[in-house]
Amino acid sequence: MIASSAKIHPASVVEDGAAIGENVKVGPFCHIGPNVVLGDDVELLSHVVVIGRTTIGKGTKIFPGAVIGGDSQSVHHSAVDTTLVIGENCTIREGVTMNTGTVEHGGTTVVGNNNLFLAYSHVAHDCRLGNNIILSNNVMLAGHVTVEDRAILGGGSAVHQFTRVGKQAFIGGLSAVSYDVIPYGMLNGNPGVLSGLNVVGMTRAGIDRPVIHAVRRCYKQIFEGSESIRANAAAIRDEYLDCPPALEILDFIAAESDRALSSPNRGGKG
Repeated sequence: MIASSAKIHPASVVEDGAAIGENVKVGPFCHIGPNVVLGDDVELLSHVVVIGRTTIGKGTKIFPGAVIGGDSQSVHHSAVDTTLVIGENCTIREGVTMNTGTVEHGGTTVVGNNNLFLAYSHVAHDCRLGNNIILSNNVMLAGHVTVEDRAILGGGSAVHQFTRVGKQAFIGGLSAVSYDVIPYGMLNGNPGVLSGLNVVGMTRAGIDRPVIHAVRRCYKQIFEGSESIRANAAAIRDEYLDCPPALEILDFIAAESDRALSSPNRGGKG
């Protein structure tokens, strides 16, 4: 079904079965598959391919050369239809690729709201992305990666499969993210090494200076303590019950994960 207010260039192809919302704009030479849902006010500039069982939220804008909803690039991909769900008000720049999920792991790739994907960044199968995230140019997310709200990934960085990137973490350009990165953490290098806290991002987010100082103290206790990272974190949790950002870090560390934790030393630790 195509809304009467939608504007679709005659040089584009919209296959039967696609659902096109109000005030959608589709420029020339786009291809929209039969199982695609475009929410109200979505805009495809030109030469955009949206295929698979893909839903794109209201107000999202997609630039030329993007391929959204392609099959997972996994040797385990089956012929069973899987899905990609993209939230509202995302900006998806030139050449970005996003894949649907795999049956073995729930079948859905999820992208939240208000995210910015710069040119040629890639979101692989079964990823889970929150809101207000920035993927800079050529960022590569492997399958099953989780990226939490307000994280920023620098250009050319690559994230290993099943890795978690915590809330408001900052990943430096060209970094290799092989292990989980704590919320508010900064990671740089190849292999990636935790290099402190994203204090600039915390300040911009309105976190008060005394709270930032408390999180810094928590960070030192976690990574400079005499026990393992997880043991250190568990031992100090009660000290930070009135400090939500510190608790976010401690809960992130305590959660189950397929990957070790990035640390200030080379390699991951538990």
